[in-house]
Amino acid sequence: MVQTHTHRSGGAADISAADISPSDGASSLVRRMLDAGLLAPTGVLGLYGRSGAYQDVADGIGMMVRRWGASLGARRLHLPPVLARATFAHTNYLESFPDLMGSVHVFTGGDAEHKQLLRRVESGGDWPALLEPAEVVLASAACHGVYPLCTGTLPEEGLTFDVQSSCFRHEPSAQAARMQSFVMHEIVHVGTAQSAWDHREEGLARGIRMLEALGLSMQAVPASDPFFGRVGSVLAAGQLEEQLKIEGVTPIPGTDGVTAIMSANCHRDHFGVPFSIRTAGGDVAHSACVAFGVDRIVVALLAVHGFEPERWPFYVRAQLGLAGTEG
Repeated sequence: MVQTHTHRSGGAADISAADISPSDGASSLVRRMLDAGLLAPTGVLGLYGRSGAYQDVADGIGMMVRRWGASLGARRLHLPPVLARATFAHTNYLESFPDLMGSVHVFTGGDAEHKQLLRRVESGGDWPALLEPAEVVLASAACHGVYPLCTGTLPEEGLTFDVQSSCFRHEPSAQAARMQSFVMHEIVHVGTAQSAWDHREEGLARGIRMLEALGLSMQAVPASDPFFGRVGSVLAAGQLEEQLKIEGVTPIPGTDGVTAIMSANCHRDHFGVPFSIRTAGGDVAHSACVAFGVDRIVVALLAVHGFEPERWPFYVRAQLGLAGTEG
């Protein structure tokens, strides 16, 4: 099973499908997507099944990102939705975002412990307390599984990856574009300080153009990650000042303000140090990633073009490789 570690009291909010019906615009969009059958409720905020039509659009976005990765000679990887606990410990995620992580726990006892577990379940007691941490945690970002593959000395040109993974962040929300379980597709580069910075800059421009080609109104804005606690506010301020994180944001009809659907991030040596990655010249490696929030992009496209992808404009369907481009 999975347990979420968070500073909030209790775990994720359990709900019924009927509970996702507040009057605010974002929740209204979720309700309309549920009513249209594009999403399927699971009883937990921000956790949904996806229809075939929804997934076809997501696959089309993946195809567009893969084309870019292929042009860079990127190594293509599909990583599992869980990450080795040892790898996770090196990412510094627990120090920065403890409220977002999810830890996998398993049963390791014998017959006596099993009986105790069943008694807890039958009595409505705290049966998860009888489980033990597994050797894995839920993946919080697709790129985290890449860095152990880079340990050692990089080739002269560095390494570039096209990586996709189902990810988890404990953010229960009725907002359509803020799911707890979501797909991230990233183009990651590990190399010198200059090559990492160049990847971020070039990738930001490429990503913005790609999303604009789908009929989305895009803007690039400096941003910061949601670091935890007082120290986190200092980290966020520094990230903003140095513009290490740039988000591609777009207005989504039915929601307030704009939503980040992609980001371009320069990590400096944040991963090079703990994963012992060095450049061909012997320096600590730097890294950068351009991350596409696949589910957020799908939601944005559905909100802008309508809930029937088969009726979308020709140019959008053509970019996504959807069969039958009439519209």
